[in-house]
Amino acid sequence: MASTTRDLPIILRLIHWTLIVNFITGLGYAAWMVFFVVRPEGISGPLSAAAKSIPFEMMMTRRLYAMEFWVAVSGLAIYLALTEILPRQLSRMRS
Repeated sequence: MASTTRDLPIILRLIHWTLIVNFITGLGYAAWMVFFVVRPEGISGPLSAAAKSIPFEMMMTRRLYAMEFWVAVSGLAIYLALTEILPRQLSRMRS
């Protein structure tokens, strides 16, 4: 099925894709910070048992970046639902 944004003026399509790229960039940034930047030495990825031994500030920083990740996921899902999925469903129902 074709994109519902194809008929939009070029400026609105540009804004649409800028928003999508912004959400995806936010996802990548937050994931990068959680798994590669804000971590104890020698650990990459999930903390597992090391979560008990890291400083409180580092744990809170990781949690905030994880929340930022989920906010970006939610925002992208809602945006795509309203701009892509819902219009396709409505046009299919009208046909």
